[in-house]
Amino acid sequence: MTFQPADWPRKLRSQEWYGGTSRDAIYHRGWLKNQGYPHDLFDGRPVIGIMNTWSELTPCNGHLRELAEKVKAGIWEAGGFPLEVPVFSASENTFRPSAMMYRNLAAMAVEEAMRNQPIDGAVLLVGCDKTTPSLIMGAASTDIPSIVVTGGPMLNGWFRGERLGSGTALWQMSEDIKAGKMTQEEFLEAEQAMSRSSGTCNTMGTASTMASMAEALGMALSGNAAIPAVDARRRVMAQLSGRRIVQMVKDDLKPSDVLTKEAFENAIRTNGAIGGSTNAVIHVLAIAGRVGVDISLDDWDRLGRDVPTVVNLMPSGKYLMEEFFYAGGLPVVLKRLGEAGMLNRDALTVSGGTIWEEVKDAVNWNEDVIRPADKALAASGGIAVLRGNLAPGGAVLKPSAANPDLMQHRGRAVVFEDIDDYKARIGNEDLDIDESCIMVLKNCGPKGYPGMSEVGNMGLPPKVLRRGITDMIRISDARMSGTAYGTVILHTSPEAAVGGPLAVVRSGDMIEVDVPGRRLHLDIPDEELQSRLAAWQSAVTPPESGYARLFHDHVEQADTGADFDFLKGCRGREVPRDSH
Repeated sequence: MTFQPADWPRKLRSQEWYGGTSRDAIYHRGWLKNQGYPHDLFDGRPVIGIMNTWSELTPCNGHLRELAEKVKAGIWEAGGFPLEVPVFSASENTFRPSAMMYRNLAAMAVEEAMRNQPIDGAVLLVGCDKTTPSLIMGAASTDIPSIVVTGGPMLNGWFRGERLGSGTALWQMSEDIKAGKMTQEEFLEAEQAMSRSSGTCNTMGTASTMASMAEALGMALSGNAAIPAVDARRRVMAQLSGRRIVQMVKDDLKPSDVLTKEAFENAIRTNGAIGGSTNAVIHVLAIAGRVGVDISLDDWDRLGRDVPTVVNLMPSGKYLMEEFFYAGGLPVVLKRLGEAGMLNRDALTVSGGTIWEEVKDAVNWNEDVIRPADKALAASGGIAVLRGNLAPGGAVLKPSAANPDLMQHRGRAVVFEDIDDYKARIGNEDLDIDESCIMVLKNCGPKGYPGMSEVGNMGLPPKVLRRGITDMIRISDARMSGTAYGTVILHTSPEAAVGGPLAVVRSGDMIEVDVPGRRLHLDIPDEELQSRLAAWQSAVTPPESGYARLFHDHVEQADTGADFDFLKGCRGREVPRDSH
């Protein structure tokens, strides 16, 4: 794609606030000068907002204040005027019921902060997994020049000589305790080794996946995704991004120039190659909706089906993000896709060049970390989208993290009506369940939990674990952490809380799963299914007020990104006039 830069110099939007000698201009400039800014900073140079998701309650982003200083240095060097703006920060490991409940709120907050304040460009300073899509969604809606800078992953965890992947080890060890393979004291000892530096999860969890999506979409500089948080090169990346955003403003290079259908296709294929999180599906769909690009679940299945998973990282593989960076990081993966004819090479990036220009010279320094296609972890690594009478709107599964022996299976349903029902009964030795059964969890979708929490990777019953079984098919309308693994079918749509077929599954029903055939079928007669649906009544009580009510009333289903129905294609809304 050829991009034609805008003429420079020209009047920027920040001058609507700061330019001239009117009462309003003096009002805006004068108040900002109380921080000691010289008058010549308001001369029409690009004003850059650093949208910072730093928070001490968002541990993955706890180092972003320091990183913001490097971004500022780059902006100053390039002749811009940096202003740091704190924005809503939703942490997956602290927000209840789920950070996903607040992704849309964060996106709205960022959109309004960008649209209605005097900035000409934005640096999206992100880390924990929901902060990345929420800030890109907000930037996409305002269509102000923007660049993503991620905080980077933690260093490798190590415990008794073995790699300890954040999140992944947590799920593994909690199952080992139930199976009697590990003591509580050992678990507490491992806790000390799980998070040994600043940064996001060191596995290919959702944070690392979304950092990779930002780079594959062209919204971050090449190489941004994998640099560890504490590596000096992360600070260099921040400073270079600060320099770059100033030129992007001068060129008027906007998200709508970068976030094209070709860019989204590149991201989808990249997710398959890295063994990325199923959460990427819901976030990428939401971002596409903001720019009006027609991307669907069917595109995820079609584009990812033939992509081999070549990145050997937990939870699908062996290594962690630190080693991925040392091996060459995402540019190597993108180059591999380009050589295989699976990359839209001409897609524009925030660098001003094409994605192929950015990655064509990348070198793979470790072919066990980034494997050749003939040694891939999974030959078909993309997200599998299953449909059938149980999931008319679709459901997703991550083949690279699943058990190949369970890809075609017919089993008896063991149903949990909600997450509390699951927690109350899963440890019961009298629970009628074995490894051939299919665990079904209801009412954990966007409206049901609410917020669609990461509970889809239900832990197995202790009595099954003690027999050495480590995986069973699990089906729900929930999400799961990108750090999790197993034969877990997620995002079943429509969800149970709105009367989707999942709502009427009963324990003892037979369910057929055929991943190669992309089929998910409740094995009862059509007449019986329709009779159950007609008699169904929702067990979910809508919230009475506040944001929770707004969320419940307006959130869409997972198959279209779970954004709010009134925010699709809202790019370009006019800025309100000054009231002073």
